[in-house]
Amino acid sequence: MSDVLEVVAAAVVGYLLGTFPSADVVTRAVTRGQVDIRTTGSGNPGGLNAIRAVGRAWGVVVIVLDTAKGALAGLVGMLVAGDAGAYTAATAAIVGHCFPVWTRFRGGKGVATTGGSYVTVFPPMVVIGGIAAIGTSVLTKSSERAIWVTCSVWVVGAVVWVAADLANAWGPEPGAGLVVYSAVGAALVVGKFRAAARAHAPTP
Repeated sequence: MSDVLEVVAAAVVGYLLGTFPSADVVTRAVTRGQVDIRTTGSGNPGGLNAIRAVGRAWGVVVIVLDTAKGALAGLVGMLVAGDAGAYTAATAAIVGHCFPVWTRFRGGKGVATTGGSYVTVFPPMVVIGGIAAIGTSVLTKSSERAIWVTCSVWVVGAVVWVAADLANAWGPEPGAGLVVYSAVGAALVVGKFRAAARAHAPTP
């Protein structure tokens, strides 16, 4: 029972970390409350929209903070509940970023937070996912296609790591948790991109 409670605690901590509104805090602080990231540009509370709203430097700060949320969630989850806690907290952080309770579940797309979670939960994917994202983005000139490919590589990579029992560097032991974390996280990110595409599609 105590193990279950520890995993639940890891999930709660991960979710709360994920809900930290990096883009809102940075853009409001920089503009002294004059810019609301959720009503500016694409309306997405993320790093790219922050770059458009308050400049490249501050947008990068947002991306770094969002990345740190994912990495910290995985680390804290591991400290609280071991391998299961790491996977659970990292997944919960992505959920928290995409669907934060404080803003009526209107969050960002989860890309930076997901990337951050790789650092502590699936270290090899930092390199593999980065290459997939950059390569696809350069070849297709489409961020959405790059996300689709990267998320697919993420899930397939998790399955391969578990099936081949490959080393996960300093991350938790590869197992079912790695596959679930990858599949759920990928579904969340792709789902947010699809929702954004539908929202901005021209009305017939």
